[in-house]
Amino acid sequence: MEYRCRLGTPGGDIIEGIYVAENETRLRREFEEKGLLVLAIHAAGRRAVAGIALPRRRNVSTREFLVFNQELATLLKAGMPLVQSLDILRRRVSNPVFKGVLDDVYERVRAGSALSEAFEAHGTMFPGVYTASLLAGEKSGNLEQVLRRYVSYVKVVSSVRRKTISALVYPAILLLLSLVVVTIIVVRVVPEFGSFYNQFGHELPWSTRFIVGLSNVVTTYFLLIVGVIAIAAGSVWWWVKQPGQRRRLDRLILKLPALGGIAQKFSTSQAARTLATLLGGGIPLVNALEVSARSLSNQYMAGELFSAAQHVREGRALATAMQDSGAFPDVSIKMVEVGESTGALQEMLNSLADFYDEEIETNLGRFVTLVEPILLVIMGLVIAGLLLALYLPLFNLSSALS
Repeated sequence: MEYRCRLGTPGGDIIEGIYVAENETRLRREFEEKGLLVLAIHAAGRRAVAGIALPRRRNVSTREFLVFNQELATLLKAGMPLVQSLDILRRRVSNPVFKGVLDDVYERVRAGSALSEAFEAHGTMFPGVYTASLLAGEKSGNLEQVLRRYVSYVKVVSSVRRKTISALVYPAILLLLSLVVVTIIVVRVVPEFGSFYNQFGHELPWSTRFIVGLSNVVTTYFLLIVGVIAIAAGSVWWWVKQPGQRRRLDRLILKLPALGGIAQKFSTSQAARTLATLLGGGIPLVNALEVSARSLSNQYMAGELFSAAQHVREGRALATAMQDSGAFPDVSIKMVEVGESTGALQEMLNSLADFYDEEIETNLGRFVTLVEPILLVIMGLVIAGLLLALYLPLFNLSSALS
């Protein structure tokens, strides 16, 4: 378990950091044996305010983490020792969570631990790709180059993810606004028209009767409908959290028209770029495949890549293992096969990632170009149908009066 500690040294200095121990009692005993004075200690996942444990933010922003790695690579290139570089950088961090982590990393490295082990001790706070890259850099003696390669990798992946999200934001907002407008018309506008028409006692057209009846049902059981939707959403969330269900959901996503192909290409691009980054750092192919599988957000693709790693461990070619899984596009299999046969797998994987990044951007552009007018047309037809159903009795009344 992780604990955030504030300690006093025999020299009068105050140090803060996050330390791992089985329990608080044992951690206190270790500090006392080292001659340190424990000023404060509590679980790293919480912070204490007036004696009450409150949840604390545990994430580190991607931008802040990239800046740290760029500065660390620059200091190492300038010939600065690793421990001194960490000491300089940890003092400049303003995020208290990240500062606590760097304080702990600094203490561990100063005590003789490897940098990869110091970051790996903080669990899932940092991706496995990062710790694996650090391990490769330490073994090869090219830590500075590995850090720069990792920074470039994160920038490219983040850029593709950002473009993907940005392209999908507008259609999502348009769909949400359409639902809001229709809901307001059905809940607020239709009942007023229904009360007005009831004064005349004439039979309404079937379209108007349908809209008024639907409005009555929605307004009468509005809270019940909202509760059912909330329960359904909670049930889906609970189902997804069950073991194996997330993988089934991700597999269904890959079969969606238009979006499924984009999701498959995005996962393939992410896996190829991660694998190329790890291979460039000197990580063996099997280990690189396993780390790449854990970095994928699509659990189905991650499972297939992990299975491919097991086949490669048994002596099969990577391209053959990917082809047998059936989860990867044919283009990726052919390019991996060429890379294995020519001994340039890393370069081919980078080319594959670049190729799919361009494909994703093109496909997203086409998707948005088609979806936007379709949503606008559907929204216009729905609202026009509602208004026509509401005003049609007025036309009939005016004809009867004339």
